[in-house]
Amino acid sequence: MAEQQAPLNEDIQLDENQIMALRREKLHTIRQQGVAFPNDFRRDAFADDLHQKYDALSKEELDPQAIPVKVAGRMMLKRQMGKASFATIQDMSGKIQLYLNNKGVSQEVLDAFNHWDMGDIIGAEGVLFKTNHGELTVRVSDIRLLSKSLRPLPDKHKGLTDQETKYRQRYVDLIANEQSRDVFIKRSQIVQAIRSFMVSERYLEVETPMMHPIPGGAAAKPFITHHNALDMPLYLRIAPELYLKRLVVGGLERVFEINRNFRNEGMSVRHNPEFTMMEFYEAFSDYQRMMQMTEDVIRAAAKTVSGSLNVVYQGKEVDLASPFERLTILQAIKKFNPQYTDEQLNDEAWLKQEIVKLGEDLPHASGLGSLQLALFEGCAESKLWNPTFIVDYPVEVSPLARASDTKTGLTERFELFVVGRELANGYSELNDPEDQAARFKAQVEQKDAGDDEAMHYDADYIRAMEYGLPPTGGCGIGIDRLVMLLTDAPSIRDVILFPQMRPE
Repeated sequence: MAEQQAPLNEDIQLDENQIMALRREKLHTIRQQGVAFPNDFRRDAFADDLHQKYDALSKEELDPQAIPVKVAGRMMLKRQMGKASFATIQDMSGKIQLYLNNKGVSQEVLDAFNHWDMGDIIGAEGVLFKTNHGELTVRVSDIRLLSKSLRPLPDKHKGLTDQETKYRQRYVDLIANEQSRDVFIKRSQIVQAIRSFMVSERYLEVETPMMHPIPGGAAAKPFITHHNALDMPLYLRIAPELYLKRLVVGGLERVFEINRNFRNEGMSVRHNPEFTMMEFYEAFSDYQRMMQMTEDVIRAAAKTVSGSLNVVYQGKEVDLASPFERLTILQAIKKFNPQYTDEQLNDEAWLKQEIVKLGEDLPHASGLGSLQLALFEGCAESKLWNPTFIVDYPVEVSPLARASDTKTGLTERFELFVVGRELANGYSELNDPEDQAARFKAQVEQKDAGDDEAMHYDADYIRAMEYGLPPTGGCGIGIDRLVMLLTDAPSIRDVILFPQMRPE
């Protein structure tokens, strides 16, 4: 890989192994001279803070102040100009330039510096000044090598461009690509914005188990492990829902959890085996309130990272400012497929034929509603660009949702779709323990019939409900997909620091 160096001439023709051999020789020399990896340098300033504070000052205003600073970071650029040398170091906040000459440091220190490489981690002490070009710079009076980099960085002009390498070696991606660092900084800000909003709504943040004796709270295939001391199987959680609702039973009437879930299913640009969600539950509430909460949470996150409610995703604007549209499954189907008639959409035989024609799998659950949902997924879901709530899902595909009092066969459930993908799922919670027990039994029958994603019967959850679950609304929002939307990321792997990969 290309790398500009001085004394040992790490020529661009050298391959990585040769460069590493040269660097190991340098490290061996450093070891002979003393402590190779010192840990007694303490910085007192970050690069971006210095730029924020002093960039506006002119050279004539700044230089006489001789402001002392101690900075540290990874050397990203190095160039020699006669008896002087310049370097750029990068810390967690940004970059700042260093200037060394034989008047500021001893010739011995300058010689040592000239043998250091891009990627080395260094600490420098000196005073701030402005170059003739107006760049904020540290005039170095002391500089130390803190950690030797044995592997060369990607070419400074090309950067790290191979997508798979970015995912496998995220540490290199973060060093080399400012855009990647920005995505994960924004991810942190999004999570913090969500947390702050929920607390402002008087929700209590809680933590529930990640290993469950019975997988529940969603229809999904679990990962299975074994607890040796208890000699029993355990399941990595597919959702925290049933535990959070146990807390509502216990009197914690507004709870939320930002949680990792694990589902032993396929992978795609929208799916990773482990992913992050925010689930929240509110007593004396319903799915209408949950839809409004979902809108408000997403807007709070968007304002934090974008400063705007009109964001651009993959070149196309997404309107987060307007009230989110609300459609039933049939309304959404007909919006994008006006050729379908009401008679066809209520004909099970026709629906099965059309679903297969669209390349979709027929649903495991029987019933007209599950067929209509499968058709929606095949012909309308991907076309929902601006935020749209699809409401009133059929009972047979909503085993934890409260049945509608006025619409036979439907539940008070919604899913939110943005840019053609699901972003949230919520409902008025089923709080009738006898109805819930019957639905669990129906799920067990589906599992016995071959549906691996159907739910188990959770007797303890039924027992909790028998103490009395208040009328409750609940919702789960996919954090990874929300970050994708707000950072314009085409793949879920772009917003997960260490996505699951096949072995190299």
